[in-house]
Amino acid sequence: MFEGLNKKKKFASITVPAKPSEKHMPIKGAGRCPGCSHPIELAPMKLCRFCGYHFPLGAYERIEMIVDVDSFVEMDGELSSLNPIAFPNYDEKLAYAREQSGLNEAIVTGSARIGGFPLIIGVMDTTFMMGSMGSVVGEKIWRAAEAAIEKQCPLFLCTASGGARMQEGMLSLMQMSKTSAAVAMIHEAGLLYITLLTHPTTGGVSASFVSLADIILAEPRALIAFTGPRVIEQTIGQHLPDNFQQAEFLLEHGMIDQVVERVHLRSTLQTILKIHGMKRND
Repeated sequence: MFEGLNKKKKFASITVPAKPSEKHMPIKGAGRCPGCSHPIELAPMKLCRFCGYHFPLGAYERIEMIVDVDSFVEMDGELSSLNPIAFPNYDEKLAYAREQSGLNEAIVTGSARIGGFPLIIGVMDTTFMMGSMGSVVGEKIWRAAEAAIEKQCPLFLCTASGGARMQEGMLSLMQMSKTSAAVAMIHEAGLLYITLLTHPTTGGVSASFVSLADIILAEPRALIAFTGPRVIEQTIGQHLPDNFQQAEFLLEHGMIDQVVERVHLRSTLQTILKIHGMKRND
């Protein structure tokens, strides 16, 4: 189904780029900020200099921003999708996604430390086929859960996804059950599971492992939904609230636990790990 399945797990240190990749960086002056309509001008952490709008981050950019320096060790980076149902042009789309994103798949997983606290981390990246969840994404989340259980440490997943990957048909939808089962293993082992929902987190991803976390965080104004508001409006023939399905709306209605600005994420995670009795491994 995908390359590398029967290979022994590989754990290798990686060097995270010192600066954000230019392919992920909005060009100053090229377009306007979705939050305030000013010409795009970025502050550190890819925030709008005028309104603080959170622009997308690549997986390695976010990992660098969150974890302790030189603590991240990537897992299962060699896994890559094949074309299990011979979907037309899927092979070409995968090749293009690998070239454009510099990734083998839509999620990067590994072990790391945050403030000295060890954990397993997984970060999705929309530059790879809009962060869609296929067989490899599901397998890497399963293996991340296994690694957390083996190391007896928390699991932290950061999501950004358009949902299940249609080019893998039913196999992609099966990952909803597979990732949910992985979370059940984490819960059975009595381990802490945290998710961070970023813009957008939709479809089968939002309806599976994302919503089963012990603590659900989200970035400001992130779209979090199974079906987008435009489809819902067309279906029910009613106007929806302006912030419908945004992180703040979900917080107000008890669907998530906290909206966290990017600049406060690392300290928030450290606080969560500390109050849950995690032990540092400096």
